Amino acid sequence: MKDVNIGFIGGGNMARSLIGGLLADGYAPERLHVADPDADHVAALERDYGVNAGSDNQAVVDRCQVVVLSVKPQVMKAATTALNAPPGVLFVSIAAGIRSADLDRWLGGEAAIVRTMPNTPALVQSGATALYANARVEPGQRDVAESILRAVGLTLWLEDESLMDAVTALSGSGPAYFFLVMEAMERAGRELGLPGETARLLTLQTAFGAAKMALESQADSAELRQRVTSPGGTTERALQVLTDGELEALFARALTAARDRAVELAEQLGQ
Repeated sequence: MKDVNIGFIGGGNMARSLIGGLLADGYAPERLHVADPDADHVAALERDYGVNAGSDNQAVVDRCQVVVLSVKPQVMKAATTALNAPPGVLFVSIAAGIRSADLDRWLGGEAAIVRTMPNTPALVQSGATALYANARVEPGQRDVAESILRAVGLTLWLEDESLMDAVTALSGSGPAYFFLVMEAMERAGRELGLPGETARLLTLQTAFGAAKMALESQADSAELRQRVTSPGGTTERALQVLTDGELEALFARALTAARDRAVELAEQLGQ
C-alpha cells in the first residue's frame, strides 16, 4: 500500500486526522497530496505534516491512485462533478449521507467508490468506521481503503449499503449520546455536592474505564452490567430508576429517528 499515492480533496479536521494516522503508520508524506481552497489550510498542512498541498482538485486526482473525498456533504456534488475522473482511480468518501450511486453519477459513471461513515473520535485515533464498496472496487483497493480508515480506529465492512443509515444513527451520531449521558452524570454529581472538577473527572474516567472494560472483555454489555450490579445494592437501585424511565425504549426511538433523518438527508443531498 505504501507505494500508492493518496490524495485528499478537502483538508479539514477529518482529513488532517487521517493524514496524521497514515504518517504515524509510516506512510511517506511525499506520497500524500491535499487540495483545499483555503490558503491558510494549505500552508498549515505543508507546515504540520510535510505533505504536498495546494488548491487544485484535479491535480490531486491526476497524481493519485486513491482520492479521499473529504469535503462537506453540501458541497460534494459541486466538487465531484467538476472532476475528470481517470479510470482506475479509487474514490473514498467520508461524507455523511452521500450514496455511492449519486457519487458515481457525479463522477461520470464507472467509478470505483468506497463509501465510509467514520465518527468524530477518529480525530483522536479512536474512531469507528463502516465501509461499503461498490461493484467496481477491486480487492486490492478494498485493502487500501480499509488501511486508510484503520489508521484512525476500528473498521467494519457492510455488504448492504442501506445499512449505512443505521450506522449513522448508531456510531456516527453516537458520540453525542454518550456526551449527553456524561453531561447528565456530571450535573447530577454536582447536585449531590461534589465539586465541579471532581464530578467532571470522575465522570470522564468512569466512561473511559467502562468502555475499556467492554473492549477488552469477552462478555457482552449485559453480562458486564450484571457483574457490577449487586442484589440490593446502590447500582441496582439506580438501574431500577433508569429502567422505570424506559431508557432502553427511549434509545430505540432516538436511533430510529436518527436513521430516518439520515434517509431523508441522503435523498436531499443526492438530488
